[in-house]
Amino acid sequence: MTDTRERIAGLLLAAGGGRRLGGRPKALLTHRGRPLVEYAARVLRAGGCGPVHVVLGARADEVRARAELGGCVVVENPDWADGMGSSLRVGLESLAGTGARAALVSLVDQPGIGGAAVARVLGGYRDGNSLVSAAYDGVRGHPVLFGSAHWAGIAASATGDRGARAYLSSHEEAITLVECGDVAEPYDIDTEADLSHLE
Repeated sequence: MTDTRERIAGLLLAAGGGRRLGGRPKALLTHRGRPLVEYAARVLRAGGCGPVHVVLGARADEVRARAELGGCVVVENPDWADGMGSSLRVGLESLAGTGARAALVSLVDQPGIGGAAVARVLGGYRDGNSLVSAAYDGVRGHPVLFGSAHWAGIAASATGDRGARAYLSSHEEAITLVECGDVAEPYDIDTEADLSHLE
């Protein structure tokens, strides 16, 4: 399995500007003493992803300066303000030609999702046609694994803040759900009140 896992890339979407947090990019929020983006990238590695690609946007230069992202492929989304869809497209483009068989996508603002959930979703991979999603009490959430056969379709449908939602909705029957509610909490850091989740 090790060889296969090396060909599954972690794709961390960390470009947002934190509009509801007074313009503080979520990537730069502090969690366990380090920038949240650094923590989230480590989670992908801990869960078994091979290469980790990180998509930055808002204040990308500051994120690069403050976060230790050595070993990650860092790409910038110049259109980050258009929403998560554009970051997903940029991230998938960065994986083209790398030999990755699948991308396991996670969001920077979900620190309650750790390596155990990543490993479970990774374990659902079968081949380039795989679509695997974490579920929480049966409800689809993150992280999500996209086999490479789906990348073009996902990129074509990823607009605004919807990311892969439209694509997944139209391929519901093909998705393998992996329950992760016992090992992770899928809350988002979206508002000032949510900052209480950070340590």
